Amino acid sequence: MGKGLKIAVIGGGSSYTPEIVEGFIKRYEHLPVRELWLVDIEAGRHKLAIVGELAKRMVAESGLPIEVHLTLDRRAAIEGADFVSTQMRVGLLEARKWDEHIPNAHGVIGQETTGPGGMMKALRTIPVLLDICRDIEELAPQAWLLNFTNPAGMVTEAISRYSSVKSIGLCNAPIGLHKWLGTKYDVPSSKIYTEFVGLNHLHWVTRIEVEGVNRLPELLDKREEYSGKNVPATEWDHEFLQSLGALPSYYLKYFYMPDAMLEEQLEALGKSGTRAEVVKKVEDELFQLYSDPNLREKPKQLEQRGGAYYSEAAVNLMESLYNDKRDIQTLNVANGRTLDFLPADACIEVNCVVTADGPLALPVTRVPEQAKGLIQAVKTYERLAIEAAVTGDRALALQAMVAHPLVPSVRVAKVLLDEMLEKNKAYLPQFFA
Repeated sequence: MGKGLKIAVIGGGSSYTPEIVEGFIKRYEHLPVRELWLVDIEAGRHKLAIVGELAKRMVAESGLPIEVHLTLDRRAAIEGADFVSTQMRVGLLEARKWDEHIPNAHGVIGQETTGPGGMMKALRTIPVLLDICRDIEELAPQAWLLNFTNPAGMVTEAISRYSSVKSIGLCNAPIGLHKWLGTKYDVPSSKIYTEFVGLNHLHWVTRIEVEGVNRLPELLDKREEYSGKNVPATEWDHEFLQSLGALPSYYLKYFYMPDAMLEEQLEALGKSGTRAEVVKKVEDELFQLYSDPNLREKPKQLEQRGGAYYSEAAVNLMESLYNDKRDIQTLNVANGRTLDFLPADACIEVNCVVTADGPLALPVTRVPEQAKGLIQAVKTYERLAIEAAVTGDRALALQAMVAHPLVPSVRVAKVLLDEMLEKNKAYLPQFFA
């Protein structure tokens, strides 16, 4: 097994950190972590101290020889690392609040990873991630970067197009679906096969087999809700689902039923504020729990956050890469020739065989014809937005905003872009040179 692994977690002060620490403890026999570096920025120092001390207590309780380092020095954390994992939020929840609030004020879906809000998050995040990549290129060129900073697909595509870092994007939706199916049918995950086709937060599940039996027709017929904590459980139309012939990601509700989703958002805004404000309350409660010096394990309440199982997905992936497991995981990777209607360097979300040399995208059994146009439209927006993030070109940013299917007109796009760029001025110097 060698000398053990060095792992750096960028955004180590995140409320998700106890989950990834639990994963490293549980998998230690197959993923021997020697050093775990939790990194954050000055604004996150307080949270890093709280969650970092909990991480140390968890490791001490396990009795494993894992050294936990807390630092604001990103380069020290990255140097010589085997894996770098990113779980950051540029602008914190305050920025997310405006990503949701400003579009709502103009009658448009406000969401942190899709629509105008997702675009702002991408513009803030991509330059920072590329800066981190420059450190990895210099200090840990052999490291794998596992990115589950949202919008994960766009960030992963930017990294693969603008750096030489080996990176893979992750989402919690596939592992969440497996857990839901495992509970529903009372079988272990190993007995379930699902096939995902599409982009991050824009996928269709075209196969669901449980112990070799095709369960997709009955799941479509019952319209049973598998949904995330962060997406309202609006019911799908039965006739629509039947004719679609695939289980759509809950994020597709924003595209297929934007009127109902906007109505729900505006209603929630009046009652409890934006999703960011709800999450802030959940986070505050979690950090209150984390501060208890007697707490030595991940609290159950963490699963109330929208990203439950993110970290489990990350640890699964690290273990498979490290041990050349060649198992199948749903990941965000370069398209190559998998979807023949998208560019080769476009990032897609599909099943992959995970080898020590990286994931190999599997051919897809089928892509619903009616999904292709939406995949292409959103990918066009994503590629324009990625280029705008890297160049700071307002004209490209406008084209990206107009290209997004959830933005109704050029006029609305211009208003949104001006207001949202201004609100994000502190994080988007490239647009205010």
